[in-house]
Amino acid sequence: MGFYASFGTVLLLLAITAPTALAFGFFGASAARSNVAPLRWLGKGYISVVRGVPDIAFFLFFIIALDQGIEYLRHKVTCSDWDQPIRQGNDFIVCDAAKMPLGSAPQWMHESYGFALAVLTFAIVFGAFAANVLFGAMRAVPRAQIETAEAYGMTRKQSFWRILVPQMWVFALPGLSNLWMVLIKATPLLFLLGIEDIVYWARELGGTKTSRFTDYPHGDWRVWYFLFLLIFYLAFTKVSEIVLERLMTRLTHGQATTGGEAQRKAA
Repeated sequence: MGFYASFGTVLLLLAITAPTALAFGFFGASAARSNVAPLRWLGKGYISVVRGVPDIAFFLFFIIALDQGIEYLRHKVTCSDWDQPIRQGNDFIVCDAAKMPLGSAPQWMHESYGFALAVLTFAIVFGAFAANVLFGAMRAVPRAQIETAEAYGMTRKQSFWRILVPQMWVFALPGLSNLWMVLIKATPLLFLLGIEDIVYWARELGGTKTSRFTDYPHGDWRVWYFLFLLIFYLAFTKVSEIVLERLMTRLTHGQATTGGEAQRKAA
């Protein structure tokens, strides 16, 4: 049952991470094209730094750093009378009241906390790639349309939300589609973050002896479990391609793009 439930974990991760990463990307792209210099530096720095670090290195570093950062702040607030160093060699030691979550917390809280950290990490990483895609899409919208909107009396804010944002999606969707596929393929990284996802259960249930089960009455079945995961991911990406293609057709309708012009001629 844990193996079957792990598919729901992967789908839930995608359902939460995709819009969250898109929100990170939108604000990052908006900041990168801002007229305010510090905000522009922040947006471009976010895009460059996160995209320049290997995903697996960022995942492993950020999870540890964020977890220890939260426990450090809680330790300073709840255990002010602590007289021992927090850093003791390679160990990070805080009082029991500062643990996140507490040692007495139920198992579902530990799992939810780990899942929330994973979602935030995925959103930050893929939000940087989404920001780069959206930044390019915003620049692809003809400048003449923005100037026309301003000539009609629209403010910069009005032209951004009424002219630029509605039209940028048709330019951004190809890049966002590729990013969605990469996000699907990156979900096995949950295994590295200590979450019992489908890769974890495929290894545990397929092996003859694992860390969780000392002995199984069958041979090494991992090849069959991972073959099933291969079929699952291929089917999922195929469904995604069909949905994204229909969405692209809908967005290009009436637009002055190659796809929109092809639809006009066909009609």
